[in-house]
Amino acid sequence: MSNQSVIKFAQELLLNEERNTVSPALINAKIDQVLAFQPSWQNGFDREAAIAELVRRFSLWVGTDSTIHNDDGHKPWLEAARKTDWRYWQRYREYLESRMSVLAVDALDRSTDTILGMLEDPLREGPWDRRGLVVGHVQSGKTGNYTGLVCKAADAGYKIIIVLAGLHNNLRSQTQMRLDEGFLGYETRPIADDIREIGVGLIDRDPAIRPNYVTNRTNNGDFNTARANTLGITPEQRPWLFVVKKNKTILTRLLAWIRHHVADNQDANGRKVVRRLPLLLIDDEADHASVDTGEQIFDENGLPDEEHEPTAINSLTRKILNTFVRSAYVGYTATPFANIFIHERGQTAEEGPDLFPSAFIANLAAPSTYVGPAQIFGLRSDAGRTLGLPLYREIKDHVSEDGKGGWMPHTHKNGYVPVSERDTGIPESLERAIESFLISCAVRKLRGQGAAHCSMLVHVTRFTSVQKIVHQRVEEHVLSLRQRLVRRIGHEDAEARLEHLWNSDFLPTIESARRNFPSFVDQMDPPAWSDVLESVRLIVADVDVRMINGTAKDALDYADQTGPGLKVIAVGGDKLSRGLTLEGLCVSYFLRTSKMYDTLMQMGRWFGYRPGYIDLCRLYTTAELADWFGHIADAAEELREEFDIMAASGATPREYGLKVQSHPVLLVTSRLKMRAAKSLMLSFSGQVSETVTLFTDPAILARNLDAARQFVSRLGDGEDDPERNRGETTQRWQGRLWEGVAGSDVIAFLNGYKTHPVAYKVNSILLAEFIGKMNAVGELTKWTVAVIGGGRGESCSLSDGLSVSMLKRASEGAEGRYSIGRLLSPRDEGLDLNAAEWNAALSATQASWKPDPARSKSTEAPSEPSGPAIRRVRGEGINGQDGHPERGLLLLYLLDPAQADDARLAGLPPVVGFGISFPASESGTKVEYKVNNVAWMQEYGGAD
Repeated sequence: MSNQSVIKFAQELLLNEERNTVSPALINAKIDQVLAFQPSWQNGFDREAAIAELVRRFSLWVGTDSTIHNDDGHKPWLEAARKTDWRYWQRYREYLESRMSVLAVDALDRSTDTILGMLEDPLREGPWDRRGLVVGHVQSGKTGNYTGLVCKAADAGYKIIIVLAGLHNNLRSQTQMRLDEGFLGYETRPIADDIREIGVGLIDRDPAIRPNYVTNRTNNGDFNTARANTLGITPEQRPWLFVVKKNKTILTRLLAWIRHHVADNQDANGRKVVRRLPLLLIDDEADHASVDTGEQIFDENGLPDEEHEPTAINSLTRKILNTFVRSAYVGYTATPFANIFIHERGQTAEEGPDLFPSAFIANLAAPSTYVGPAQIFGLRSDAGRTLGLPLYREIKDHVSEDGKGGWMPHTHKNGYVPVSERDTGIPESLERAIESFLISCAVRKLRGQGAAHCSMLVHVTRFTSVQKIVHQRVEEHVLSLRQRLVRRIGHEDAEARLEHLWNSDFLPTIESARRNFPSFVDQMDPPAWSDVLESVRLIVADVDVRMINGTAKDALDYADQTGPGLKVIAVGGDKLSRGLTLEGLCVSYFLRTSKMYDTLMQMGRWFGYRPGYIDLCRLYTTAELADWFGHIADAAEELREEFDIMAASGATPREYGLKVQSHPVLLVTSRLKMRAAKSLMLSFSGQVSETVTLFTDPAILARNLDAARQFVSRLGDGEDDPERNRGETTQRWQGRLWEGVAGSDVIAFLNGYKTHPVAYKVNSILLAEFIGKMNAVGELTKWTVAVIGGGRGESCSLSDGLSVSMLKRASEGAEGRYSIGRLLSPRDEGLDLNAAEWNAALSATQASWKPDPARSKSTEAPSEPSGPAIRRVRGEGINGQDGHPERGLLLLYLLDPAQADDARLAGLPPVVGFGISFPASESGTKVEYKVNNVAWMQEYGGAD
């Protein structure tokens, strides 16, 4: 505890210094001041770890949130004077400052003020109803954010606070414990006689402000009518907290209790309502089970799980809200496509309106210490994917080549017994992952983090029966290592393997992370191998291999542990439910289970904050899952870009929702949330479509090259090597440009070109159909077409007088296809804009830009216009420029397979790729895309 106290007080002293003067030497001096004031804190104090933590805290920066809101019927109310005596928030703020950077706490203060201010004043007379959605990055601290919101809402006068937390007891208990620490200030137990103060309760101990609780942290601590009937809820007293599962039985019980014991009035139809108490309902993981998507949640045997039926949970949540005359609903989610699936449901007398966030949508930015999909897998850029932290390790040895045999076949059933030829009964990759975990724990101990928890996650099957066997084999392997390393009998082989892993994997990764990601990695020299090995011997006896089964014990053990941190290898499946945080997660071992979407979201457990040990973390998974996470990261970034542009233009949540419901990103995400076969209605207006997944079949490549040659030969003379004025400079392109090309010619080219079936967002037939429909309403009739050359590849002739140097685009090495990071260079997309239009697009980009380190490391505003801004200027016109929805842009690129850095592509004909930049449009034209489920279901099984 002395480290935490010293850090807290040293941080306070450093806040008085200029931020750019904070150095290790200054931190050292402030620590000396604190220890002179409190010498007893020197006992057990780790100075090096404290200095490293304070360096991290003072080098942090936090991005800026953005919001889309609709203030119809809303009265602004939150001002500084209102916050002068807010004791719940004040003690939570102090609690956070002992654990994290003051800059991060300031950012949380600002963002919770914004969210609370968009809700209604709880002192305002009713009726009123506000509904919002907060979108955070995966594992970026949403619980901390809504705990802050709960504290402020209680200070402001909200009396009933209900938190809907997950589907399983483990997540509900974990959420209850976080709120016990951050809001209630004491441990919630079934019998309330013995109050044990924790967290904020140790900062402000006044029992007069102690909030009331109805649910508790134990496994059976969910809402219980018998206990609730003993409670008397009165408005003048302290606020009441309920933390409940998204479960049909629990919510039915809660609704009945509110109507019979809390209601104090009736509406015009004789329905019981609560008039005197304002409600705040927080929906954690709001896209899961509470959105009425018509989806069905299934259990591990593929049977419908009636307790988690979204339609029932959606209906009960709305009924609870509608029972209060004054209510506020805030959903929290990390999947930005969650709001896509919120259908516009008809309002009913009993349920009230749908859960659509009609009042606001807030996009939370992350601090610079956050490690998310973009930091691991990179983002698409014109130079391929941006560099990610070097932590991903590919698993190839879990299954036979045809996917039907081996240790863990794709389509194994309940009762399957995994078999490996190895003595350990598990694949070599899993042995290596376990050994990586031991090294990670050992080095963390040497870095002064021995009191922190360390976890490893093994997720390879959704069946409990199969998990039990995996658990047994992993436990046996750990036991074997423990005996060899501790007793030093037959230890030579194990020690040699560990040393090889340290030298071949850990040392190069630590060095690479220090060089390329200095903001994430402490600049300490790696320890000597002899010290690491000694540390491994000390910690291997503490490693506990566990089954995660969905009970509260999964979460409780972390909270109840005192002294050295737990070292846990957690084996689980779907009960490693979304949202359950494995403290100090260092190593993940992930295989695809048949529930594809859930698997990806659970991989999201892996993101978050890894202060002082990110270079020791490892993600073992298949190339396919890594590829999908890349798709998801890109899709999320695309929707955030769209959001920023609409936020800057003053759009409402309904307008954003309508836009997103037909976004081509659904071509990726709908495959992840599969259910009964259905159609998507899509619009490509305001979007860019580019071929980044290409064929390697010579006959198809020759056909596509022929389609391009025929197309170009029809276009006649054009402008060679175009130049355009861009701000202070002139940009030049090599190739040829044509203007005023008829939409029918572009349609003919697309119908002759074959796109790869795995290129989910680029389907040439669908694009041709969309352009035809737009032509019918007078849009997309005049095209700018350009062939872009100037690469380092061979020259390729497209027509008489037109040869271009082919471009280099590195292959990402995917099996059976030529996959690249990006085809379009962002500057190419603005090729058809004149100087004034380009400047207008740049102004719009800069106006909508918000720094967010989870998306980009840059703290500088962009110097080139973004794609969404270019498409908006072209189609709708902004900043004094007229819109031209009749104008489309088609860019043709020739890629040289010999330049792809992939021997498998050698000898292939030139590869034609295309990019289309569609202008924004208000026509509302859509095309139908039939989702083909059959092949998908055969390959992946069902998904929830």
